[in-house]
Amino acid sequence: MAPPNDPSNPIHHVSESKTLENYFDLTHEKFSVKGVPLLSQVPKNVTFEPFCSSISSQSSDASIPLLQRVRTLSHRGGFLGFTHEEPSDRLANCLGKFNGRDFLSIFRFKTWWSTMWVGSSGSDLQMETQWVLLDVPEIKSYVIIIPIIEGSFRSALYPGSDGQLMICAESGSSQAKVSSFKAIAYVHVSDNPYSLMKEAYSAIRVHLNTFRLLEEKKVPKIVDKFGWCTWDAFYLTVEPVGIFYGLNEFSQGGVSPRFLIIDDGWQSINKDGEDPNEDAKNLVLGGTQMTARLYSFHECKKFRNYKGGTLSGLETPKFDPKKPKLLISKAIEIEHAEKELDKANLQAKAADISEFKAKIQKLKQELDELFGEEESEEAHGGRCSSGNNGNYGMKAFTRDLRTRFKGLDDIYVWHALCGAWGGVRPGSLTHLDSKLVSSKLSPGLDGTMNDLAVVKIVEGGIGLVNPNQADDFYDSMHSYLAGVGITGVKVDVIHTLEYLSEDYGGRVELAKSYYKGLTNSLQKNFNGTGLVSSMQQCNDFFFLGTKQISMGRVGDDFWFQDPNGDPMGVYWLQGVHMIHCAYNSMWMGQIIQPDWDMFQSDHLCAKFHAGSRAICGGPVYVSDSVGGHNFQLLNKLVYPDGTIPKCHHFALPTRDCLFKNPLFDNKTILKIWNFNKYGGVVGAFNCQGAGWDPKEQRIRGYSECYKPMSGSIHVSEIEWDQKLEASQMGEAEEYVVYLNEAAEISLMTPKSDAIQFTIQPSTFEIFSFVPVQKLGGSIKFAPVGLTNMFNSGGTIQELDYKYSSAHIKVKGGGNFLAFSSEAPKKCVLNGAEVGFEWSTNGKLALSIAWIEEAGGVADVVFTF
Repeated sequence: MAPPNDPSNPIHHVSESKTLENYFDLTHEKFSVKGVPLLSQVPKNVTFEPFCSSISSQSSDASIPLLQRVRTLSHRGGFLGFTHEEPSDRLANCLGKFNGRDFLSIFRFKTWWSTMWVGSSGSDLQMETQWVLLDVPEIKSYVIIIPIIEGSFRSALYPGSDGQLMICAESGSSQAKVSSFKAIAYVHVSDNPYSLMKEAYSAIRVHLNTFRLLEEKKVPKIVDKFGWCTWDAFYLTVEPVGIFYGLNEFSQGGVSPRFLIIDDGWQSINKDGEDPNEDAKNLVLGGTQMTARLYSFHECKKFRNYKGGTLSGLETPKFDPKKPKLLISKAIEIEHAEKELDKANLQAKAADISEFKAKIQKLKQELDELFGEEESEEAHGGRCSSGNNGNYGMKAFTRDLRTRFKGLDDIYVWHALCGAWGGVRPGSLTHLDSKLVSSKLSPGLDGTMNDLAVVKIVEGGIGLVNPNQADDFYDSMHSYLAGVGITGVKVDVIHTLEYLSEDYGGRVELAKSYYKGLTNSLQKNFNGTGLVSSMQQCNDFFFLGTKQISMGRVGDDFWFQDPNGDPMGVYWLQGVHMIHCAYNSMWMGQIIQPDWDMFQSDHLCAKFHAGSRAICGGPVYVSDSVGGHNFQLLNKLVYPDGTIPKCHHFALPTRDCLFKNPLFDNKTILKIWNFNKYGGVVGAFNCQGAGWDPKEQRIRGYSECYKPMSGSIHVSEIEWDQKLEASQMGEAEEYVVYLNEAAEISLMTPKSDAIQFTIQPSTFEIFSFVPVQKLGGSIKFAPVGLTNMFNSGGTIQELDYKYSSAHIKVKGGGNFLAFSSEAPKKCVLNGAEVGFEWSTNGKLALSIAWIEEAGGVADVVFTF
């Protein structure tokens, strides 16, 4: 491809779309689309510029096909701007009013996390809204308004009074002030809501030229594999022997992880006032480490003292699986006691304060006793002061893990964007200039949920490495990790930067420096793909940080219980998690591969989570404790070789869910659609029972909604045209429909009535739709796949029809099912004729064994 500014690049000389009328118009204080008013009482200081009139001046490194695609649709979009008399670092402006028009939006409910919200007025929006999708049934279309970045400013939408739609642009630094914007929000229209998202973010990508779309990047190898994350298993107590026992248990259970994420707890961190060269002691839960800072790129002593061969010998060190649980339980007691102390402080009850302080002191002493005395040198096989020694530390540990667990392809480790939660300890990494920077929150975050992490960060500030050294910072950290066998990183706490930008030209400029350093290091040290982004669900990350990053979390953390003590939270939090993931994927999926996060296979709602992960289109990983597995459930998600029957797209809500609230409207079931290679799939999940409370500014239970829900499903709800390879399947005359949970099979045509169903709370059904093929002129046939897997259709690897035969390659072992209107004359499995079962309702069944030598893939031929 010619360089973006090379005159030989023809895209800059293609004539503009002058023959196509612009869809939007701003006149007489009305903003309209194709003659339909969207916003009324638009202030006179608001401007609109069609995209097609500005695109020719843009230089972009996008491919020519992408540029041409954007240019072809440029008449469907444009930019909103506004002008103030006085420059400021934070400018708010009304864009106009709307009432009585359904919308879907995404807003930040915490610094780090976003979720969906619906309403019908500008006043119904929530603070820190990332985009709003308007339903325009008058022209059978949809319009999206996306606040973006201009210069050193990022923007977000806010609610106003009496239906006002507000936009706020902020730099995050009193040193960066302006008075006007030409393109602070992007507007786009389409008759298809899914095409709309793709078109809009493609246009923004070309306009800003600061990020790349998912279609332009490679994704991490872990995307189609099963993995284990250590977080819920150990929290900060993670150590080598525990990890070994965890992986060994999976292996013995027949489900071997292909990737491992060593989460928070492996780093060398300590707190201000402590010995600058010693690890902070006895950390267990989130909160206790949030004011700690990184003092070395090497692993902490627990890992540094690991001696090579310790886990590969005949006598493995003993491990008590009960100990992490006891430590976690005691730490939770301390956390609750500290919350009680905070309440007593607010009420100024001196007697209670003294009592709670004594209780906390006693609990901390008990925690220290549970940790016990520091393990002897012999327990680790010796001591090593440096992780560079190949016989000790992380390098020896990762080598031993790969020796023992042959299928373990990738080992990732966690780190915060600024190093650790509290950043880098000033003076510790002597080649880097790190200084303590106090945190200043944006006023927009006042309308979001109270968060312990934010409280702690404000309390302790961040040890920030000079942004001019961001390249050196990340390369130093990641080159060390790559040298000791780490293949990727999970980067967390990403939006800390926006608190720290006052002296660095603002949040956009600070972010650019850090994301540039991260991008360069990712390309150099982890093959350009080995990174999962987390705590990053704000627009400036997506618009500035994703040139190279291609995978990220689309939901809040998996919460196995309500941290505020609601006993029903163990159930309703799981539905909330699914809503986060499904709706965030609409926009994040344009830029990164959506990651639906880990869960615990022995959780009360584990099956509920497993059903969604099976068709989410991303990796599947769990955070099971040692001894806490449900292998029967995992076997419905994962092949014996640690790969998964993954869908070919990322799961998205169906159209009839877009302007509804599947969390607490007492009527809507979340339905998500996706594709397999030879069929489509829709998962229906009863997520009712919880959600955002704007008054309390938190997510809480709505117990009156936690009950059975009824709904319907039709093959037309799969958006077949969203993937070129799937479009032909959407033209089939007839489909086989298989209900995985009910184990029912039926036929449906595009003209058939919808299937009616009822789902209990915290449960689901997965509907597989497979086009019917006629064999021999009249025999109807369609393969469903292995029904012992949640994503049955994902098990079919290849499908070829002859005149009177069906040739199928199936991965996995178990119960193969197809629909056949007549019984086959014979069935050949892996070259040998075998028996099968056929019933008059069309069920054609066959038992298939997993054959390791064939990679688990079986050849099946039915002849009629």
